[in-house]
Amino acid sequence: MILAGDSLLGLLLAAAAVLAYAVPALAARVMGATAARWVLLLAWLLHGLLLIGNLLDSPPRFGFAPALSVTVWLALTVYAVESQLYPRLRARWALAGFGAAAIVLARLFPGAPLPATSSPLLPLHSALGIAAYGLFAAAVAHGWLMSRAEARMRRATGDDDGGVPLLTLERLMFRFIGAGFILLTLTVLAGAFFGEQIYGPAHTGWRWDHKRVFTLLSWLTFAALLTGRWLLGWRGRRAVRVLYVGAALLLLGYVGSRFVLEVLLGRAV
Repeated sequence: MILAGDSLLGLLLAAAAVLAYAVPALAARVMGATAARWVLLLAWLLHGLLLIGNLLDSPPRFGFAPALSVTVWLALTVYAVESQLYPRLRARWALAGFGAAAIVLARLFPGAPLPATSSPLLPLHSALGIAAYGLFAAAVAHGWLMSRAEARMRRATGDDDGGVPLLTLERLMFRFIGAGFILLTLTVLAGAFFGEQIYGPAHTGWRWDHKRVFTLLSWLTFAALLTGRWLLGWRGRRAVRVLYVGAALLLLGYVGSRFVLEVLLGRAV
């Protein structure tokens, strides 16, 4: 639950970020694209300050909710950059809603203190994993936009995605999948071959726990998706469905296992 030691400044910052996210999520159509973009930028900045404050905490804490919070923030970062290239891309209201929910969850479940380590590989390993989460989250967002645009085209109701071509959304989705797959591969290899150096002697060798099983299943799913794309021409709804399965497995790998440990079992690790 909320830490008793949390500062008033941190609580106010979190409340301001949630409010800033809620405005474009609930009233994007009313306030207009330009105003919604500026408010979302403010929310993104406040969210980033919260993440930095968590890293500078003594000791820093991490768990399933902070992992979700970082993932959503990275997805919003990708959207902020991409919206400069495709100004009429419309996903801000959904991402803003996820941002607000992620901050609330991270305040309620801040996770456990990170173990003290002298290995420089632990921050690198964590950064690779979180970056992979963020890229796959961006891919899922594009898959959702693509499915929505395709469904509207099939109903002959027009394209509501601001004129962004369907093939462009599909191409962007696979680019994010490819980049995320590379980072996920590096994360899996680092955990397999450098587990003892990263986590200590207690993690010598490969252990078939829930986290590794789901992570490997997600890796195999994304590998099959990319192979199917290159060799069999997978696209459209089939590709999006496989993407959703891989993303769900990846989410279960860390976030799901940590949720069970922290919330359902009440364990700190």
